[in-house]
Amino acid sequence: MKSYLTKLEFDEIRRRAAECSTSAEAKARLLEETPLFDAKKAAELKQMVSAIVECMNDGGAEPREDLPSIGGILPKLAVLGGALDVDEALAIGLFVERGGRLKHWLCMSRAGKISHDPRFNLLSEKLDAIPDCSHIAREVFRVIKRDGEMKDLPEFQEINRRIRTLRRELDSAVSRYTNGGETRLLQSTTPSQRDGRLVLAVKANFRGRIRGIVHEVSATGQTIFVEPEEVVEKNNEILIETRRLSAEILRVLREMTSRIAESRHLLLSFHEEIVSIETLRARARYSFETKGVFADYGQETGEFTLKQARHPLLGVKAVPIDFAMKAGVRAIVVTGPNTGGKTVALKTVGLLALMNQWGLALPTAEGSVVPFFDGVFADIGDEQSISQSLSTFSGHIANMAEIAGSAGEQSLVLLDELGSGTDPTEGAALAMAVMDFFIEKQARLIVTTHHSALKNYGYTRPGVENASMRFDSAALSPLYRIVMGVPGESHALDIASRNGLPPALVASARAYLGENHSDVSTLIAGLRQKQAQLDKDLAEYATKTARLAEDERKVALESLRLKQKEAELAESGLISLKELLGYGRKTLENLVRELKEGEISREKTLKVKKFLHDFEVSVNTAEEYEEKSVKDLNLSKSGGEKRADVALSVGMEVSIGDRGQCGTIVRQEKGGVFLVETGSVKLTFPADVLSPLVHAHKAQKPVVLTEFVAENEALVEVNLLGMRLDDALATMRRQLDGAILSGLARFSVVHGKGDGILRQGVHEFLKNEACVLDFHFSRPELGGTGRTEVVLNV
Repeated sequence: MKSYLTKLEFDEIRRRAAECSTSAEAKARLLEETPLFDAKKAAELKQMVSAIVECMNDGGAEPREDLPSIGGILPKLAVLGGALDVDEALAIGLFVERGGRLKHWLCMSRAGKISHDPRFNLLSEKLDAIPDCSHIAREVFRVIKRDGEMKDLPEFQEINRRIRTLRRELDSAVSRYTNGGETRLLQSTTPSQRDGRLVLAVKANFRGRIRGIVHEVSATGQTIFVEPEEVVEKNNEILIETRRLSAEILRVLREMTSRIAESRHLLLSFHEEIVSIETLRARARYSFETKGVFADYGQETGEFTLKQARHPLLGVKAVPIDFAMKAGVRAIVVTGPNTGGKTVALKTVGLLALMNQWGLALPTAEGSVVPFFDGVFADIGDEQSISQSLSTFSGHIANMAEIAGSAGEQSLVLLDELGSGTDPTEGAALAMAVMDFFIEKQARLIVTTHHSALKNYGYTRPGVENASMRFDSAALSPLYRIVMGVPGESHALDIASRNGLPPALVASARAYLGENHSDVSTLIAGLRQKQAQLDKDLAEYATKTARLAEDERKVALESLRLKQKEAELAESGLISLKELLGYGRKTLENLVRELKEGEISREKTLKVKKFLHDFEVSVNTAEEYEEKSVKDLNLSKSGGEKRADVALSVGMEVSIGDRGQCGTIVRQEKGGVFLVETGSVKLTFPADVLSPLVHAHKAQKPVVLTEFVAENEALVEVNLLGMRLDDALATMRRQLDGAILSGLARFSVVHGKGDGILRQGVHEFLKNEACVLDFHFSRPELGGTGRTEVVLNV
């Protein structure tokens, strides 16, 4: 597998990602890790890396301090009575302290996200598994300063005072030689150190003038380093006190080591988890800095799609390619000119598949789908080997034999220049047999070739599709882009002419090609034209589909508005009726009471008749008003026409008689009558008084108003974090609809900062909506450029 990683240049990607680590141990581990070929583990790895990238997108203060290497120090804690030296203890203290800050940053970044972003679930479990070792850091820094010096503990203070006193006395004794009349005897007035003892540089010709111990003679013999007699005792006392201090320091370090060793298992676990987290953060940092996109897994659909994919090692020179392998396609034959980019395209596909299963974001556009592969195999480049007596062809065959024995039904196999290096006829036959073998194994296969026979194979073999590299015939230069579904030409003669081959040779070569090749070229050119026309037609179809979807949305909104108006009219009519009945009841009660209290006279009889007449007029007036309102509403809903030619069915919305009242058919009763629900009342009507409304031709129960509103409920704050752009825009569309219906004039949208894809897409969407009066970023304390405030014209 390592040879395939090298061929696809995965080693360089891995090295670049490892350089993003702040830990030498994590870097070494990353350089040894290979892509995961276990589907569950690969998915979990990508989820955790994606979650850390999201933390980086939030713009918080990420700790980037170096993590010291302590893996080689930890075994010392298992030695009974052992003592860490100062540098080792400092490394442990800094690792625990900085590792704790890394954990705290991730924990703070995940706060509020774990409930709605499943990517943080796995990361949270990993963070929760990290033990608290802060007491170890406190123990280390109780004894050692962060610059690596020992603190002046009470145990050291008396010894240090004694050493300082002795040094002052020593300096005073030496100064009698360096500042007095003896300076002429010295080569230098600055004392030197020899074996930790203070000595004077005495001129050789005055060596007898200063009595003491000679420690060294210079190479020239001109200088003698002498420790004067009166200085010897002071040096001895300083040496004794220094040894006392060293012994005391060793005792303190041994006690500190013993206390740290009590938590050795916690520290081992802490170290392992932090280094593991750092390998994830290095991947996330690389993904963040390269502005990559995490591809979706296509296991359910079986598709393999790369949108605007760029080779990550080509930098700004990379030409984006679009690649699509549909669910039913098992092999793709890529043809095209030399130097046209076939091999680079092949390497790009393979390298991105490996990066995907190593937990990295890919240099592609949103919407890329990369399925899981249980192996990625490649035969790319010249495999000639003089030492192994292998020709180019033999080298390729040896590789294919190895791949054939290893690849399975979930493998990705990449074969460059399949069938080359031997007789073209036999090579093409062998190439087709190899492709048959891998297709029958259900592996995903991508091959590049110049064999014309394989182009025909791509058309006639089920599960195989042709593809080609674009070529500018006018400029005679490759465009480095893939065209799916159409084979390509090698353009060998055009390229030869462009690179200086004499025109007479090129003309002679064209004559040898003959008419058959011209026919094939014409066929391919025609296919290219048809492909271009198809692409144009598909683009127009997509535009029309989007416009139709928008029209349907507007119709649905208008239908909802009319339903609301209908409900309002029904409510207002009920209120008016209640008021009218209430007034009539009170008036009638007064008249009855008058009749009971006295004799019935002509005047009282006329008064009762007048009330009944006036009440009838009021009822008729109210009824006419309601009928007119309902008719106007039905005209709005149906355009003033009814569908008499449509059969009545359950769930259909109908108009009842000439009064314009609407209802919904509940069921058909015996005798050809229908039970119709009108508001909260269910009544039976004969079929001849029921007329289907135009929009009610589907025999299904209409959508209930309250349910529609619930689906488009307006929120005060819309959270788009973790969504793809298409899903985010759909959410924004539902939010606008709900806000308009509920009268919500203001709301905010949380889209995060990151690469600005969500933010830009949301702003473009809002810019084109007529109902949006204004939108702007929130104040810094509310989210700044990661949050947008929206004002509607409602």
